[in-house]
Amino acid sequence: MRVASNFFRRATGDAGDGEVTFAPANADCETLNRRYGAPERIVFRPSKHDVPVVVLANQYGTAEIAMFGAQTISYRPTGNPPVLFMPRPYDVHPAGDEIHGGIPVCWPWFAAQGEPGSKKHGLARYMAWHVVGSEYSEDISEITLGLESSADSHKVWPYDFRLELKASISMKLTLALKATNTDCKPFFVTEGFHPYLRVKDRDQTEVLGVDGCEFTDTNEPGIGPRTWTGAYAVRTGGSKLFDVTKREHVLMDNGLRRAIALVSRGNRRLVVWNPGEESAGRVEDFGPNGWRQFVCVEPATTGRDVGYELKPGETHELVMAVQSVPDGGEGA
Repeated sequence: MRVASNFFRRATGDAGDGEVTFAPANADCETLNRRYGAPERIVFRPSKHDVPVVVLANQYGTAEIAMFGAQTISYRPTGNPPVLFMPRPYDVHPAGDEIHGGIPVCWPWFAAQGEPGSKKHGLARYMAWHVVGSEYSEDISEITLGLESSADSHKVWPYDFRLELKASISMKLTLALKATNTDCKPFFVTEGFHPYLRVKDRDQTEVLGVDGCEFTDTNEPGIGPRTWTGAYAVRTGGSKLFDVTKREHVLMDNGLRRAIALVSRGNRRLVVWNPGEESAGRVEDFGPNGWRQFVCVEPATTGRDVGYELKPGETHELVMAVQSVPDGGEGA
């Protein structure tokens, strides 16, 4: 049973007269805590450049989600090491550059699949979101953030849309991105979550659940799809794009002796990426050896061959759940 207290009624934005109101994207943390917070469960804290970060906590762990880009910047199950890699403390770049680490939201295009001159991985990660609502019970703490088309979004993409990202902490971290076409014309979407999963050493990792999947390799652009056999041992830089036949995958981190389980829905592919030593130098955030400390395992829909058209009024949902399982075999 979800808690339905005075807090809960405030948290859903009920103004008391039938009108639903939401705090603006630039609301201060005091206002957000008053309207949507719950002591020790849902707390808004400031970060640099006045960007609020919401902290979700309960008996199972903690997570932090920045309201700029709706980017998850930390997840730590109780009694276990951090699950996500952040190369430096979170700080919004004044120029709106991409922030590496955590779990960025990629929408309405993935990688460099937008219009010529557009930024990588869409527009959602470069915009300020607002709070739609929050909710908690004994076993879950949850926040929902929203983003709508605006004059700023129309500068880089001409369509009207509405996004909602629901993030929750229970025995796992769950993210659900709901996209609705509010335009009068259909539009085409590629998308994905881009989790940077923390590991002790990339060369001691492997991805399970890709056996039998067709894949392409960005290191071999001239070679068409092939079938992968067995687990994928991550030993080189670049991306492998797997056409998923099931949506349950595991990153085995033999260095930290844990498994990071990832379940998804709404994606057509799984992208496994690490920059490698050769490419990591292009990203100052990573430093000389940061590339060794993460593997990205990304539930995504990439490319015009698998992207989808969203007609006016239609909604699509992409869901990802992450759970850390230590070597002892108990869920975190």
